[in-house]
Amino acid sequence: MQVQFAKPRAARRPMRRSALAASFALAGLVAIGASPLAISSAAAADDGKAERPMLLAQASSSDSTEAAKSDVKVPEAEGKVDVEKLMAEQALPDIVIGEADAPVTIVEYASMTCSHCREFHESSYPQIKKDYIDTGKAKLIIREFPFDPRALAAFMLARCAGDDAKRTAMVDVLFDQQPQWAFSNQASAELLKISRLAGMTEDQFKACLNDKELQKKVVAVQQAGEKDFGVNATPTFFVNGDKYAGALGAAQMGAVIDSHM
Repeated sequence: MQVQFAKPRAARRPMRRSALAASFALAGLVAIGASPLAISSAAAADDGKAERPMLLAQASSSDSTEAAKSDVKVPEAEGKVDVEKLMAEQALPDIVIGEADAPVTIVEYASMTCSHCREFHESSYPQIKKDYIDTGKAKLIIREFPFDPRALAAFMLARCAGDDAKRTAMVDVLFDQQPQWAFSNQASAELLKISRLAGMTEDQFKACLNDKELQKKVVAVQQAGEKDFGVNATPTFFVNGDKYAGALGAAQMGAVIDSHM
């Protein structure tokens, strides 16, 4: 028997905590039978090095890039939170992408089944990483805010993938391949394919999804984001404590980061 994950809606909407908790309580979330899950030969041959599509803007000249930046208005923040509280220890350790001492900290609350989150990571993140994260100007922390059982399972598998670099790579691939697993009638089989590319065995896959303690910690991160910082939709970003909801474009996010430099 395969895991029966409830299929998420294509459009992501804010979900109240009560509904979210109820969805996590579905008995089918981690109930995996003994039968092996089929892995296609094509997936087995994949090297797992999926890359996000790169923006055409990356091919433009530096002069054009700077001119484009000057034309972008800094989006208005929806509010500000206490940075010390935001950066306090979470139920799961934060994984920092970039230099730990970067002057600008971006905290993103995301759901792995959120189409807008995928849009940001495909269309905006590569440019932000190139211009700001790789240059030491900013760092990114992705925190779990699952809206449904599939997103919860995906985040759990990313945490089980290994060290910080493997968790980051797993999140990348999960976003890249979101259409294949998030809206599939065979979600468990598709997630197993991705997990195997990360070096996970089927037994490790099952053990991860049956890890009740990890499940509680992922939910605790989500609940803290909602209760302490008012997160009710994904993606939601906090840039040095300033709150922005929605998938900001690369130029918009760049303008926000520049305003904190």
